[in-house]
Amino acid sequence: MFRTRRLRNNPAIRNLVRETTLSVNDFIYPLFIEEKPGLKNEIKSMPGIYRYSLDRISEELDEVVELGIQSVILFAIPLEKDEIGSEAMNENGIIPQAIRFIKKNYPQLYVISDICFCEYTDHGHCGIIHNNDVDNDPTLLNLNKQVIAHAKAGVDMVAPSGMMDGTVASLRNELDENGYTQIPIMGYSVKYASAFYGPFRDAADSAPSFGDRRTYQMDPANRSEAIREATIDIEEGADIIMVKPALSYLDIIRDLKNNFDVPIAAYNVSGEYAMLKAAGKNGWIDEERVMMEKLMSIKRAGADIIITYHAKEAARVLNRG
Repeated sequence: MFRTRRLRNNPAIRNLVRETTLSVNDFIYPLFIEEKPGLKNEIKSMPGIYRYSLDRISEELDEVVELGIQSVILFAIPLEKDEIGSEAMNENGIIPQAIRFIKKNYPQLYVISDICFCEYTDHGHCGIIHNNDVDNDPTLLNLNKQVIAHAKAGVDMVAPSGMMDGTVASLRNELDENGYTQIPIMGYSVKYASAFYGPFRDAADSAPSFGDRRTYQMDPANRSEAIREATIDIEEGADIIMVKPALSYLDIIRDLKNNFDVPIAAYNVSGEYAMLKAAGKNGWIDEERVMMEKLMSIKRAGADIIITYHAKEAARVLNRG
C-alpha cells in the first residue's frame, strides 16, 4: 500500500513537501487617504481598517514598515468632488501629496496609486458621464492627466481600475511620451461587476449615485472573456495583470496563470475581508486560521501578488514563524 500520510507525519516533513508558500513580500496593503486633516476614522464595515489624513498616516506607515510590508496602494477621499472628478488631475491633490510624503519619509516603501475617477466624481462613476453612462474616450484623456500628476509626484507604479477600453495603451503612451518609461502599469485587467465591493464604497465614498457599473465591469458569469481582457492589456503594455475579486474567481486566477507569462495580481476585496471579520467576531470561525487559508488559496490558484486588507495581520502571523 502506498501511504500518502508518511509525508504528513510532523511539521518538518510537511514544510519540506509544501507546494505553496506565503510571504510578506506577496502583499500590497491598501491605504485610504483623507484630504481633511486630523482624522483617523475606522471604516465601520471593515473593522481594523481606517481612513487617515496625511498628517496622521505615519501612525499606519510606521507599523507597515515594522512588519516588513514593502508595498502600498493609495486611494483618495478628496474634500471636493465634481462631475468630471477634477481633483483627480490636480498635481497638488491629496494623492500626489501622499506620494511625495511617503517617498520622502518612507523611501523603502513601494508606492502604487489607483488611477480612476470614482473617488473624485460627485456621481460615483469612473469617468465622464454622457447619456447616463461613462463616455469611454473622453475619460481616457482625463486619466492621462491623472497619471502624469502621480508620475510627477514620484509614484513607483500605477494601477488603472476603471475598466475603460484602451486604458493601458493610453496611459503607457502618455507616460512614455513624458519620460516616465520606468513606471510599470498594473492593469485591473479582469475586474468583475461584483457585489463584494460594498464596504470599499463606504471606505472611499464612491458608490454610484445612479445605475451600476455593469456596462464597463465584467459579467461574473463570464470566464473566456477574462482571457480576452487580459490579452488586450498585455498587448497594450501592462506589466502586471490583475483579477478582482479574488475568492470567487480563483478559477480565473488559475486560467490567467496557465495562459500568460506575466505576474498575476489578485485583489482580496473589501467584502471578502468584511465577511471573515464578521464571522470571526461572532465566534463562528477561527479567524486567524481562515485568514491564512484564504490567502494561501489565492496564492495556490496562481497569484504572485495579493492586494489585501489582511496584510498587517497576516504579516504578524508569518513573522511569528
